[in-house]
Amino acid sequence: MARSLPDYGTTSKLAPPPAVNGSNGDIVRTKILLLGLRRSGKTSIQQVLFSDLPPKQTFYLERTTRVTKHTFDTVIPLEIWDCPGDMTLETLDVPLLQFATLIFVIDIQDLYQQPIAKLVDFIITAYQEHPNMNLEVFVHKADVLSEEYKIENFRFIQQRVLDELLYISVEYEQIPINFQLTSIYDHSLHDAFSRTLHKSIDSLPYLEDLLNVFCANSQSSKAFLFDVRSRLYVATDASPVDPPTHNLCNDYLQMLNSFGPLYRSVSASPPRYRPPSPSPTPSPAPATPSTPASRLSSTLSSPSHRAPALPHAPTQPPPLPAQSPPKQKPLFYPSASTSLSPSATGSGTTLTYHLITRHLALLALLPTAVFEGRRGLVEYNVVFFREGVQEICEVEEDVRRVAG
Repeated sequence: MARSLPDYGTTSKLAPPPAVNGSNGDIVRTKILLLGLRRSGKTSIQQVLFSDLPPKQTFYLERTTRVTKHTFDTVIPLEIWDCPGDMTLETLDVPLLQFATLIFVIDIQDLYQQPIAKLVDFIITAYQEHPNMNLEVFVHKADVLSEEYKIENFRFIQQRVLDELLYISVEYEQIPINFQLTSIYDHSLHDAFSRTLHKSIDSLPYLEDLLNVFCANSQSSKAFLFDVRSRLYVATDASPVDPPTHNLCNDYLQMLNSFGPLYRSVSASPPRYRPPSPSPTPSPAPATPSTPASRLSSTLSSPSHRAPALPHAPTQPPPLPAQSPPKQKPLFYPSASTSLSPSATGSGTTLTYHLITRHLALLALLPTAVFEGRRGLVEYNVVFFREGVQEICEVEEDVRRVAG
């Protein structure tokens, strides 16, 4: 029996989809530990990505004084633990085996002695208790420095951490650690967190295979599977990720989220009730005493075609129509497209958007000539891609429910 899917009437941030029983304890969530010193930018990262807070309003965020857990549902259910700056792994009171990823945030313009010492301590403890944990270092607030000083400070922090680990033990030299430059004022944060998220998605190879097949059959040069609300790409095809292309798709998705509530589809909206227009009332015919049925005739019937009277038969009320089961609202998957560098010859590129699930959307770059000449084929491929992704998401959800 096929599972009924919910309605996809909007992709707006103003109407977020309901959580998949996130408040109940019947689903296993992938936990991410967010650590760092005070004022390093941990809470601003979480708020900008998952609460859609404008970056300029992060100045008014209060200091984190206790561990705060934030849940977010995408292709996998997440639980982000935002920890205060004075938190240590000993005071966490939770085994590290419960976490899939540890993200340590360093302010790029901060004094490096204290954060590096604390980072090294976290890395060693995590490696001893949970060797398979993903270790990520976000060198944050990179927008405040010029390009030259930004790269120089980034390399200094990276080398200093590796030297400290090597000084403690040669064994720690082989610990895999990923360093990334981030900022909430550009797309570097979305790209860095997307790459971090990929390591926790078990179904990533299958999603990438679906994207590769779609690109091959639709002549697409690049395709992303984005989370609609956070604008993190959960998968992409085998071609390298070009930062300008990623930034373009990210901005286009943000624009659709911003202006989506202003529009409504006629096919997706419930039919509006229109009262019947009043028909002209015919002039009453003169009453005939010898015809008692004239008093029972309806004003909507024609005077010249009255029903014959049955004086001895009691008047029966009309039978009630059989109540039909309520019709399920048809599924609706919004789509959009925009032409990039249009030309009269049609040799430009078109950026397309198709909603796949309540959380995910497909953004792809197609040649304008292909999109305009074979749009039916492109839509046909999107339908099969959507069915494959929905099936993967259903299996992922069932597995996590059984495990929970």
